Amino acid sequence: MAFTNIRHLMNDTATVPATGEIQPVQSKFVRVMAYIVSYIFHPVFVPTGMTFVLYKFAPVSFAGITPFQFYRWLASIGITTLFFPLFSLLLMKGLGFVQSIHLRTAKERVIPLIATMIFYFWAAHVFNSLGKEPGNNQVPPLILRVLLTGSYWTLIVLFVINIFYKISMHTTAMGGLIGILIVLMIVSPVNVVALLFIALAIAGIVGTARMLLGMHRIWEVWLGYLLGIVVMLAAFLYLK
Repeated sequence: MAFTNIRHLMNDTATVPATGEIQPVQSKFVRVMAYIVSYIFHPVFVPTGMTFVLYKFAPVSFAGITPFQFYRWLASIGITTLFFPLFSLLLMKGLGFVQSIHLRTAKERVIPLIATMIFYFWAAHVFNSLGKEPGNNQVPPLILRVLLTGSYWTLIVLFVINIFYKISMHTTAMGGLIGILIVLMIVSPVNVVALLFIALAIAGIVGTARMLLGMHRIWEVWLGYLLGIVVMLAAFLYLK
């Protein structure tokens, strides 16, 4: 019965030969759940959320950093990579630069991606600069600098690819999440295998949700995963 239901859902998202467009699943309940997943794990939440997760599950990476200093950093990252991009998107929607905050077409993504790249660049630049200040005892750990730099680089690559193809920003963010946990496994003595498996499960759920909503073809989803992982690992190799 379970396999029959899965096949039924996959049939509901099959490509229509006449148009080449993917149709969303017909079940209202499934669509609602897919929207909830898409909102909870929206790419804009990943840098701030992962900063907090890394601090809680790999505190050894933040050795020497006081809680007060960390939460100052977290607030700064939240403002720069979460609040400003969301505020900019809502402003663009109000001014008519984009038709929908969902950014369903590659063309609609152009201006929001440029704006978000500026904010992400600033976050990465500030935290990398803090690590070079002489006499600074509160140096951001490598794993945090990799996260912010990798997120910024991912946006650059995503912007370039978006000129030619539309790929899933959600699964790109999930790929980055998996990538930063792989980096954590390399640099930290803390065993994060369980956390990595949880991340893989979440990534799979998010990718499935995007396809059930008819937002992406399967290759757009898998390309997002690959892009996120590769760029995050590249950021690690650059900064280590």
